[in-house]
Amino acid sequence: MDDAARGDAPEPPPTGPLVGGEGAGEFAAVAPEAPRGRVRRFTGVLAAVDHPLAAGFLATIGVLGALLLGSAVGSISTILVYIVLAMFLAVGLDPIVRKLERHRMKRGGAIAIVFGGFTLVFAGFLIWVLPPVLAQISEFIETVPATIAGVPDTEWFAALDADTQSAILTALDQLAQWVSSPSTIAALSGGVLAVGVAFVSGISASFIVVALTLYFLASLSAIKSAFYRLAPARSRVRLADLTERITASVGSALIGSVILSGLNSAAVFLLHVFIGLPFPALMAVIAFVITLIPLFGSIIFLVLGIGVALFSSPMQALIFAIAYLVYIQLESYVISPRVMNKAIAIPAALVLIGALVGGALMGVIGVLVALPVMASILLIIREVVVPKQDLKT
Repeated sequence: MDDAARGDAPEPPPTGPLVGGEGAGEFAAVAPEAPRGRVRRFTGVLAAVDHPLAAGFLATIGVLGALLLGSAVGSISTILVYIVLAMFLAVGLDPIVRKLERHRMKRGGAIAIVFGGFTLVFAGFLIWVLPPVLAQISEFIETVPATIAGVPDTEWFAALDADTQSAILTALDQLAQWVSSPSTIAALSGGVLAVGVAFVSGISASFIVVALTLYFLASLSAIKSAFYRLAPARSRVRLADLTERITASVGSALIGSVILSGLNSAAVFLLHVFIGLPFPALMAVIAFVITLIPLFGSIIFLVLGIGVALFSSPMQALIFAIAYLVYIQLESYVISPRVMNKAIAIPAALVLIGALVGGALMGVIGVLVALPVMASILLIIREVVVPKQDLKT
């Protein structure tokens, strides 16, 4: 009777090498195999050690390739900025186009109406805003030395104590020397020339950005559909929902920032006209640019506006400070919640960091784009990264 008939368990086959005896050749001495990828990596390391010259050559080729790629990207950085700006403008204008589409208007007609309005606004800026701003810049440069020299004769200066007057006179003397120095004059002349060159190049760049924006705006739905197809089929619905929420937030943030800055600029212009402060158009344009910085832009301009108004009169500066503070409160609690109702809430520290980084990388455009980018990153973290981490135990 065999083992199975007796009910005995069969003996397991030998797992190790047989040293001798019968059947030594029937079982192979098989050791557990290491994963092939690990073996290949180990073999590559050994080959690199055996051939250091070849390994160094390959590493040098890799570094040179990375440097060449970085140089290529740097050489086309301007074009990349145009593309990114045009894409953001298209995403920002898309909510307006969709609103017109909901009123039974074709997309082509809606795009034409939106760009027609944008063209009228830009033409109005060139005709009615730019000439007085340029004239006031020249006037400001001409009146700075006389304004500095006339500070000791003002009433508010006479009301100060002797130590404060001495400190102010020292600071004004250093400022006057800096303004009248040949190096400063040369720098200002070069800056005016650079502004002229930048203005001409900006006009040509505007045509490129407008053309790209028109293309992106007309084909935005097709671009999104092509982007969705890059994801696996099971993830396309979630990707589409997340993308639509991001683009809606970006559009709301961009349009809201421009509207708030425009209202702030109009308020500054009216305050300067009613109070009688100089350079109303110039200060309004400066306010528009500075208040593109979310949350902190109005405070920054408040300090700047008070400093400029002090050269006219302390009373005018005080009136401006009170009136502008009232407008800041009105903007924060009444206007901004209505304009930015669809934007994602972002912590103040992240807003400041994003504005600083965007301004350092791309100037005013970077400041404008920083808020939507931060909103998109926060939305991705909240909707994708955090839920995945919550599932891990």
